[in-house]
Amino acid sequence: MKYRLLQGDAYEQLRKLPDRSVQCVVTSPPYWALRDYGVKGQLGQESTPGEYVSKLVAVLSEVKRVLKDDGTLWLNLGDTYIGSAQSCGQKISTLSKTQRGNRGSLHSIKKLPVNYRALGLKPKDLVGIPWSVAFALRQAGWYLRSDIIWYKTNPMVESVTDRPTKAHEYIFLLAKSRKYYYDQKAIAEPIKPESLQRARRAMTLHRYSALQGHPQRGTAKWADKKPTTRNRRSVWIISLKHSRFEHYATFPEDIPMICIKAGTKPGDTVLDPFAGSGTTLLAALKLKRKAVGIDINKKYVRQIMKTRLEKYLRGFG
Repeated sequence: MKYRLLQGDAYEQLRKLPDRSVQCVVTSPPYWALRDYGVKGQLGQESTPGEYVSKLVAVLSEVKRVLKDDGTLWLNLGDTYIGSAQSCGQKISTLSKTQRGNRGSLHSIKKLPVNYRALGLKPKDLVGIPWSVAFALRQAGWYLRSDIIWYKTNPMVESVTDRPTKAHEYIFLLAKSRKYYYDQKAIAEPIKPESLQRARRAMTLHRYSALQGHPQRGTAKWADKKPTTRNRRSVWIISLKHSRFEHYATFPEDIPMICIKAGTKPGDTVLDPFAGSGTTLLAALKLKRKAVGIDINKKYVRQIMKTRLEKYLRGFG
C-alpha cells in the first residue's frame, strides 16, 4: 500500500483503522467559524468554541488509538475572532475584491456566521482556539511537547486598523507516550556564521550547550569543530504557497515535510484525518512513507487528492 483514501466523517472513518497502525499524524483541521465547505457534518461550524474543541478532541482520541505508542501528532491550528456579522445581508457585488476571493467565507452573506456571538466573549475578542484545544488534549492524556510558531512571510491581507495583521499560526507537537520517536538530526537547521564567531569569543556556555551533537564544554572548543547544524528552533518561517486546487485552506508542503522527517522512518505510515487537498499525503509519498488520508468532502477525496497522488506516482508530480 502506497496510500489509502477514506471519504466520510473523520471520527467514523478512523474507527476502520486498526490499533497502533500509524507512526505519525500531521493534520490541519478546519478552523472554527472561518470557512463553510458546504458539507453536512463538517468540522468548524459548531455553534460554540466549546463544541468545536470537544468534537476535535473526540476525533483525536481515535487518532490516539491508531497511533503507535512511540508516535507523534503534529497539529496545525489557526484562531478566530468574535465578529460583528457586518457582511450578513450584503450582496456579493458590494464586497471588496479580497472578500470576494475568500469564497469559503461567503456563507456569512446569507446567514449569521457561527462566530457572531459566543457566551463569555465580546465582539472583537480573540477566541484562543489553538490553546483551548492544546490544553484539552493535554487533559485527555496527550503529552504536549512543543508549541511551534508558523510565521508567514506573506500573510493574507486584513482590513484592520486597530490591531496587528495576523501573520502566524500554531503547530503543536503532541505525543502519545512519554518516550516517542523523534529524529532530531533529520530536521536540524544550518548554523549561522555569526553563531560560531560568538562562540569563539567564549560567550556564555548556556547559550550554546543545547546545540546539536556537541557536549556541554567550552564554546570556543565547540566552535573550532566547525559544526554545520543546530537543533531546529520553534519558529518556522514558511511562506504561503499558491494552490491551483479548489481548496480554500491548503497549507505549504514544507510543513508536513519537516514533521514527517522528524516523526518517521522510511516505510512508516503517515495519517492525515483532515486531508483536504492531500498535501500531507503527497509529502509522505515523496519521503518514501505510506499515507492514509481521510476527508468528509467527496470532491476532495475522489478528484483532488486521488488525481494529485496518482500524478506524482506516475512521475508527473
